[in-house]
Amino acid sequence: MSSLLEAVRRHADAHAGAYGLAPSSIPGLMAVRALAPSELMHDVQRPLLCLVQQGGKRVTFGTRAFEFAAGHSLLVSADIPTVSQITRASAAAPYYSLVLELDPAVITDLIAQMGPPPADDSGPVRVHPTEPEVSDAALRLLQLLEQPDARPVLQAQRVRELHYWLLAGRHGHAIRRLGWPDGHVQRIARAVKLLRRDYTRPLPVDALATEAGMSASAFHRHFKSITSLSPLQFQKRLRLIEARRLMQAQGVAASSAAYAVGYESVPQFTREYGRMFGRTPVADARAAIA
Repeated sequence: MSSLLEAVRRHADAHAGAYGLAPSSIPGLMAVRALAPSELMHDVQRPLLCLVQQGGKRVTFGTRAFEFAAGHSLLVSADIPTVSQITRASAAAPYYSLVLELDPAVITDLIAQMGPPPADDSGPVRVHPTEPEVSDAALRLLQLLEQPDARPVLQAQRVRELHYWLLAGRHGHAIRRLGWPDGHVQRIARAVKLLRRDYTRPLPVDALATEAGMSASAFHRHFKSITSLSPLQFQKRLRLIEARRLMQAQGVAASSAAYAVGYESVPQFTREYGRMFGRTPVADARAAIA
């Protein structure tokens, strides 16, 4: 029987694009491949599970850094800003991982049978050895990509099975918060959804708090507790990441990218871009081409 590493390798080698991402026909499921260590990668992660099969990676959230390698899984249980870097990869031994975005609807349905989350203060990012049940369920889900006749019948069941083993395992107490009705994580997620959709326009804290069903002060406190950023900082992060993508992937000029993501001042954009990425927009775009 194929191992999870072999299945991830087959899919990644066949489908990885220029940035090493190999999406699949199963929503939220992708493989990742890297042939060399990467530069720092800034992102605002959605809740996800990353199963590393070969190589190593470092992820920083706030002031905490997490190092993990083959046999370990990374859980992100909220929409949060991260800085990550693939640290071990080569042409002879590429970095391979399998990534699944967590589905709050599936989690909500499962915890209706499993009960509420216990108290947990350990934060939205954690790394642990991958449990055998999780690895086996991930392999069965990935194998459906090579079984097109079975996929429509079994896909939902296997996605549910993988979420069950995550909830039943050592990550479970954190994941359950994603599906607990009207919990702080779900309320903040509603505001984050609005920020992701409308990040180019001004979004007052009162409007975001209303979306979350909280007072402005409670919203601000819980938002920063979960994401490590204020709502304004979070919005700036979304804008700068998208501007960088426009410049590097589409060749958009820095000033055009600034206006496209909602900045009214190019000098302000340049200052904030430099603070986040360590280079001016023009220098960063040139470095990406070199």
